[in-house]
Amino acid sequence: MLEMSSTKETPTPAPSRLLDEKLFKARAVTIFGEINERIARSVTERLLALAAESSDPITIYVSSPGGHVESGDVIYDIIKFIEPEVRVVGTGWVASAATTIYLAAKKEHRFALPNTRFLVHQPSGGSRGSASDIKIQAEQIIKMRARINQLIADETGQPIERVAKDTDRDYWMSVDEAIEYGIVGRCIRSMQELT
Repeated sequence: MLEMSSTKETPTPAPSRLLDEKLFKARAVTIFGEINERIARSVTERLLALAAESSDPITIYVSSPGGHVESGDVIYDIIKFIEPEVRVVGTGWVASAATTIYLAAKKEHRFALPNTRFLVHQPSGGSRGSASDIKIQAEQIIKMRARINQLIADETGQPIERVAKDTDRDYWMSVDEAIEYGIVGRCIRSMQELT
């Protein structure tokens, strides 16, 4: 005969669900790895949910080699769009489209851990198809480059001419160099410094 237990066991949340709940309560979002449509959707949904929950500040932690330009633009625009103040903490490396995302926060809310490296450069594309299509794609890359250069200039205070020169090739910066450039507001070493 099968015995029935009268005690009900509470299901244990899966580790990833528990982590998501902890991050939500902490009002923290992480962006790690390549920036793509999936990451843009996930980060956007989390930011919108946190903004709907309250207007308390949100902290985004970023370590990314960059990726899809438009996916980075989505996150940049949503950071600017929502009501809560967004603080961004760079760690590891913040490159390319990740730099665009990082620049969405106000300068005084852009933090970096001591060993973070930053990269700005021009967008690249993999053109295929007919000569006409390749020409159209090349024109779009030129427009995209001008737009991104202007965004970097606006968010850092650098002259557009310097940004255009610096992004012509990979331009790497340490935290101190990124502070001087106007990308980073402040280097921090502990969570207590997030203010």
